[in-house]
Amino acid sequence: MEQYLIDTNVVSDYFTASFSATGLQFLNTVMDAIPNLSVITQIELLCWKTDVTTEQKIKNFISDSIVLDIIPDVIIQCVNIRKGKKIKTPDAIIAATAIAYGYTLVTNNEKDFVNIPGLKIINPYNF
Repeated sequence: MEQYLIDTNVVSDYFTASFSATGLQFLNTVMDAIPNLSVITQIELLCWKTDVTTEQKIKNFISDSIVLDIIPDVIIQCVNIRKGKKIKTPDAIIAATAIAYGYTLVTNNEKDFVNIPGLKIINPYNF
């Protein structure tokens, strides 16, 4: 079964049910399995300024997820990405995490991740 790494923007849109029925169905399948997050996504989610209820929902989501650390292969991939493409470090770490772990990145921010060698992307808005 294919494994997915979920980008921060997808979590936000998932909580607000912003996707089409087909996109939401895909994400329900991804979320029902144990979700995979980059440590960067964990940090970004915990930095949201929101109400107490949503904050708890986010913390519960993170605790139900696998948070992937920055292992040496992620660092190597990140350096290669940043040397070959102008990209912000957090996005490069997220892309590098997907590549290093062999996961497909689920994001609606395709423009920041386009043309990164070895990175597979799926956008739930395209369903």
